[in-house]
Amino acid sequence: MVTVQDATARILQALYTPRTESIPLAQAHGRVLAEEIAADRDLPPFDRATMDGIAIAYQAWHEGRRTFSLEGTQAAGMPSHTLSHPAHAFEVMTGAVLPSGTDTVVRYEDVSIQDNVATITVATVERGQSIHYQGSDARREALLLEPGLVLSPAEVALLASVGKPFVSVFAPPRAAVVSTGDELVDVDETPLPHQVRRSNGHALVAALEALHVTASLSHLPDDKDVLQAKLRGLVEANDVIILSGGVSKGKFDFVPEVLESLGVVKHFHQVSQRPGKPFWFGASAGGKTVFALPGNPVSTFLCFQRYVKPWLLQSLGVQAAPAYAVLAVPFSFQPRVTYFLRVSVRNEQGRLMAYPDAGGGSGDFANLKNVTGFLELPLEQTQFQAGEVFPYWPFRG
Repeated sequence: MVTVQDATARILQALYTPRTESIPLAQAHGRVLAEEIAADRDLPPFDRATMDGIAIAYQAWHEGRRTFSLEGTQAAGMPSHTLSHPAHAFEVMTGAVLPSGTDTVVRYEDVSIQDNVATITVATVERGQSIHYQGSDARREALLLEPGLVLSPAEVALLASVGKPFVSVFAPPRAAVVSTGDELVDVDETPLPHQVRRSNGHALVAALEALHVTASLSHLPDDKDVLQAKLRGLVEANDVIILSGGVSKGKFDFVPEVLESLGVVKHFHQVSQRPGKPFWFGASAGGKTVFALPGNPVSTFLCFQRYVKPWLLQSLGVQAAPAYAVLAVPFSFQPRVTYFLRVSVRNEQGRLMAYPDAGGGSGDFANLKNVTGFLELPLEQTQFQAGEVFPYWPFRG
């Protein structure tokens, strides 16, 4: 048996090497950038008005002029006009090029316009006000984005601004999700009293889809020959296989034995944690990674959030670290194992406060609807005081 820290280290030493692919910008949100992005021109590319108003030469104001004849209007998207006389001005719109010969914008709220003459009505004007200067955000060829960044709408906008209709991103792994167990029936079936519907596989597929990984979903019986035949093909066809069930010490828990017979080398089996102790992890010489998770629903879900998700993100170059939350009330847990406490976290005046909801054990997946994530309580302690800070693994926003 290994500790949570040992298990984490062994998993993160077995990262997979992702391929890259070029995708349309419209599909880039949430993907992980695989190339450096540089500015193709100055940002902004010209001196830009940031207010609707009038553009003047500040020196005229400084010398006492308060009224300015208007020569015309500089609209956004128009080439730059040129001021013919320093006692004149242009009306200028937000986003427009600053007219040549002007260096200051006075907003409409501070101006009175009558008979094509603008009168400034405020006592103070600063040189260069309400102007976004060329290159003030970035100079041409400046590095803007680096690989390993999860692209948000903000980065999508930036990619568009530098003319990237296609972007290179890391391709997700080929993935397969497999549930096992003769007690499981399909979602649309009516289970007999001794049966339950399959849920773990659907949860895992949904969790992977949230990370832009599309996974096949299959179910296998507790039959060693069937497991060996089917898993052989899945290991050959995929980069990562995530199994649920069949990894404990029961008479029909064949998964570890079958995986090792297929050349998947065990890195560990059993972790000193609750829930999720029977967790098995291994990899093949061909770089195929296998997570064999315990079949209890909460165990499956916890192990995905704590181990599979960080492995996937770090394989793509994204640093995956927990958040931290403050235990809101005292809690005790006697066994000397790492305990993943189900909690509901609330932001209270800038502090993430975690309220325990221990639920009914690792089979109580209905309880997950009441919580936001797992608080990781270290095995060195059995008493946990209100106000202590612990790693927090969220599965809700």
